[in-house]
Amino acid sequence: MAPRSSWKGYLKVSLVSLPVKAYSGSSSGGSPISLNQLHEECHSRIRYKKVCPVHGEVPNDEIVSGYEYSKGQYVVIEPDDLEQLRTENDHSVNVDSFVPNESIDPAYMTGRTYYLVPDGPVGQKPYQLLQETMNTDGLHAIASVVLSSREQMVRLRPAGKLIAMDVLEYKTQVKEPTAFEDELIQSSSTAQEKKLTHQLIEALAKDHFDPSEYHDLYTERLTQLIEARVQGQEVVTPAADEQPQIINLMEALKKSVAHASSIKTSPKKKTTKPPRRRAASAKSPRSTKSKAKKTG
Repeated sequence: MAPRSSWKGYLKVSLVSLPVKAYSGSSSGGSPISLNQLHEECHSRIRYKKVCPVHGEVPNDEIVSGYEYSKGQYVVIEPDDLEQLRTENDHSVNVDSFVPNESIDPAYMTGRTYYLVPDGPVGQKPYQLLQETMNTDGLHAIASVVLSSREQMVRLRPAGKLIAMDVLEYKTQVKEPTAFEDELIQSSSTAQEKKLTHQLIEALAKDHFDPSEYHDLYTERLTQLIEARVQGQEVVTPAADEQPQIINLMEALKKSVAHASSIKTSPKKKTTKPPRRRAASAKSPRSTKSKAKKTG
């Protein structure tokens, strides 16, 4: 199934306007394993109902949005009313300026990324021209766009052959590092300490960042736990190796350098695939066992 675009509109740079559509850069939006809330007694899934105090449970098609202008008094706002408030710019990614690509502090990144692509043949050439020029000149664009009924500040950047759109925080939403600098105590380091620190970083250095080398350890452990529970087994957590606490900085640096150097030669662990979804049984093996203990 082809992916569905999450937004359609225009990409505007001064008087240049081209139709684009946006696709979410996140494949799942969360953990591949989701846990449901169940009733402890019978393991039935907990349901949430939308209830009116006068009429009881209410279906979604009978729910509207409203604003409380006085205690217990609401004015209903229809979706068409909100749509009429939108201007042409609300349906556009409006570029305000171009900045050097290294000038944006990562602290302003929200982690939400979209990929913009031309929407139809007419936008192909100007899209390509903009993408190639930004890439050649080492520039990113700062723009504004309405997403989820809220105006967002975004960064546009070349990503392969595409233009990626990253949602940014506003300055009022980001804490500056200077707010915490008063907790630092200035200290001096010896030449040997600096040398060992350099060796430690050098031992862990790589030519580039490869995301495929990293995986979700928590999901892997949760997968093993679920599979063990389904088979009626208990999961035994191995005791952690107790290491003597190192107080001496020089000793810690030396051991760290030796450890980091050995990491590059150690084999990599295989990743564990998440379990397929299975129908929840009325009683899990563990629950049956615990009930037997209670009744015994």
